[in-house]
Amino acid sequence: MDSHGQSRIRVSLDGKFFRIGSEKFFVKGVAYGPITPGPSGDLFHSPGQAAADLALARKLGANVLRIYSVPPLWFLDLALENGFRLLVDIPWNKHLCFLDSPKARQDACDAVRSAVRSCHGHPAVFAFSVVNEIAPDIVRWSGAKAVEDFLEGLINVAKEIDPDCLCTFANYPPTEFLRLQNVDFICFNVYLHQQKPFENYLARLQMLADARPLVIGEFGIDSLREGEEQKCEILEWQIETCFRSGLAGTVLFSLTDDWHKDGRQIEDWGMGITTRDRQPKKSFAAVQKQFALAPYFPLPQTPKVSVVVASYNGDRTLRACLESLERLNYPNYEIILVDDGSTDTTAQVASLYKTVRYFRQKHQGLSVARNVGIGAATGEIVAFTDSDCRADEDWLYYLVAHLLNSNFIGIGGHNFLPPEDSLVAAAVQVSPGGPAHVMLDDRLAEHVPGCNMAFYKWALMEIGGFDAIYQRAGDDVDVCWRLQQRGYKIGFSPAGFVWHYRRSTIAGYLNQQRGYGEAEALLVRRHPEYFNSIGGSIWQGRIYTPSKFGVTVNRPIIYHGLFATGFFQTLYRAEPASVLMLCTTLEYHVLVSLPLLVLSVPFRYLLSLGLASVLLSIAVCLAAGFQSELPRNRKRFWSQPLVALLYFLQPMVRGWARYQGRLTLRPNPQADYQSLESIELRDKGVRIDRVEYWAESWMDRLDFLRSILARLEEQGWQFKTDTGWSEFDVEIFGNRWTNLQLTTVAEPHSDNKQMFRCRLRTAWSLPGKVAFWSALGFELLIIGFVGTTLHWLWWLLLVQPLFIWFFKREQRELQRIVAVLLDEVAKRRGLLKTQDKSRNEKSAEELGESL
Repeated sequence: MDSHGQSRIRVSLDGKFFRIGSEKFFVKGVAYGPITPGPSGDLFHSPGQAAADLALARKLGANVLRIYSVPPLWFLDLALENGFRLLVDIPWNKHLCFLDSPKARQDACDAVRSAVRSCHGHPAVFAFSVVNEIAPDIVRWSGAKAVEDFLEGLINVAKEIDPDCLCTFANYPPTEFLRLQNVDFICFNVYLHQQKPFENYLARLQMLADARPLVIGEFGIDSLREGEEQKCEILEWQIETCFRSGLAGTVLFSLTDDWHKDGRQIEDWGMGITTRDRQPKKSFAAVQKQFALAPYFPLPQTPKVSVVVASYNGDRTLRACLESLERLNYPNYEIILVDDGSTDTTAQVASLYKTVRYFRQKHQGLSVARNVGIGAATGEIVAFTDSDCRADEDWLYYLVAHLLNSNFIGIGGHNFLPPEDSLVAAAVQVSPGGPAHVMLDDRLAEHVPGCNMAFYKWALMEIGGFDAIYQRAGDDVDVCWRLQQRGYKIGFSPAGFVWHYRRSTIAGYLNQQRGYGEAEALLVRRHPEYFNSIGGSIWQGRIYTPSKFGVTVNRPIIYHGLFATGFFQTLYRAEPASVLMLCTTLEYHVLVSLPLLVLSVPFRYLLSLGLASVLLSIAVCLAAGFQSELPRNRKRFWSQPLVALLYFLQPMVRGWARYQGRLTLRPNPQADYQSLESIELRDKGVRIDRVEYWAESWMDRLDFLRSILARLEEQGWQFKTDTGWSEFDVEIFGNRWTNLQLTTVAEPHSDNKQMFRCRLRTAWSLPGKVAFWSALGFELLIIGFVGTTLHWLWWLLLVQPLFIWFFKREQRELQRIVAVLLDEVAKRRGLLKTQDKSRNEKSAEELGESL
């Protein structure tokens, strides 16, 4: 397409960026106006003056003009002829308490309606801003939610007239808490003149923008107050920082010092990069230089990257994946495709791409396939994506840039729903359980999804690559946790994104969730410290995903600062009502709803309680479904009911797979120690809730503990170490019914000798507690409904002691095994086990003398 044809195409959204036709469009903008009106009162002066000003902006290297009034048709045509797109601010009386006046609200709607109609469909229009900077005290007066609803209504007015137009509103730090759902991109005016705070705030805005493009709508420096030299320096690093941070663009304020506001010329300022008579300042050349480099500022180095794609029967989307990888905007990379024993046409598709290194193995699972890719990789960095993804052309540029400019050893990014994906896939995207990133702050990640992640190869080799036990999912979580346990950090690149095709059928989505449940069963054994007592994962950071984690019932809280004067006014969102979401879990259905319905057969009056329990679960799912936020163009009348259905089905499918996996996993090693010590412990009834060891020379207690942990890991035990909040050193998970908490203490004695005491305290595991209390509850129900006849009473009195005897036996067996394990560790470290009470008493006496 020729340049003239390209100029007639309107700007469209493309993930975190914009696009004109097949080309990406980065905003390199400059604010223009309001300037001194012309003789006829025209706010754009005259066609002659405008043409001269646009020629100046074109020389600057700008491609967008931000204007603060609705342009006449002649200016739209002139802008398009000169290669400019316009960000049009729609003026109305936003400085008034507009929500208090029906007329003011109507005037605002009329202003938006008139502006969009006058510019309707014109390709020179980049976007409309329905308002620019509402004063924070006015927002507080009217209420943030009411203001958000009103501004969203203004955008709806614009979209009714021109559905394809892009809309935003120009926000700024004092009203950062305003979060509109239907804006096409996020626009912020930011005036911060120190580099580190500026970088930090852009990182924060990227997190707020999430899946939307981020544009700085205004930034600039006053020549009179800062000086032209300082202005040049600041503008240079601000422009570079914006584009290196992955923004979709930025707008400098302003082109000229000619600024006409409220009917008068502003004299005491110099924000322009040209004077009032349009003479370029020194800062003009500084901006010109940076705009020429933008958006791709040179990387300090370009290490080779090996892109690994593991595929199993992924031919449906593999072609799109490989084609996108061949078009990456990065000079030094290779593509490695590992076929995990596919039975479809994966091999034939791969043969079409000569630049792709193809490896085939028998079906062994995702982790093994990725390890094959790591082994074949010749790059310093190994990046991973999936065959159901297609990468943005700048994916590697931003991943590598953020990796090089940090102390991270790994990096991840967004995964977005492709615009061409199905309507069912759009509903799946906002349903629970999808791939997500977890952030500890605006840059530091706790977890990045496997479909978009990259690591230094040496770091992966150091931890032995991916664990082969994870065949369908969970491998990315395991790798992130193992790297962090070694003290390494993982980052996040907002601009390094991939398009990720979601499951397009309900069956496909539920099958995916079943795989995630199986992976959780594996993870809870490998990393029990990251899970709570009922098997739920414990994340320290915030999870970013299009789906919600439950029904929101509380209002958010806003910090306004004293008298609403805070420069950064922050929104603290209310957490979803997690207690309500318990009503949707498999455990709730099994332990509450199902027993009530079963018991309602002999006891009819329980039927209403059983039905109420089921209806409560359905009501919570419906509320979650109707609170879900689907893209406007992907939403149908059935979309939110479908999401509600998936909220109902997903916890049961995933939970059942998780429990099934945990029940069928190989149990912890129950070593059969036939030593004299083990026989004594087992047969002679020696107390084993505490063992003690004597050290003839000083030894660090932490070294002794490390030896115990190493032995546990060597034998494949599942255990959880103290995180700083526990009253024990390590919790050892034995069989399904009991756990053991090990606590150690070191006593100093004379002549640098020591006594190590180990306490072995047992407790019922979660399945043990559930089994015991469920049996007890069932017995009480029987007693209440059948009565305490002698026949029944004998049976009931017999059941509970049998439970208790069984659990006590299991606990003692676990204590015996761990005690013998401790004996082995102590023997290896040269410690002597104390054998009898007299030795212990003598040790206590020696301790008193030494102190």
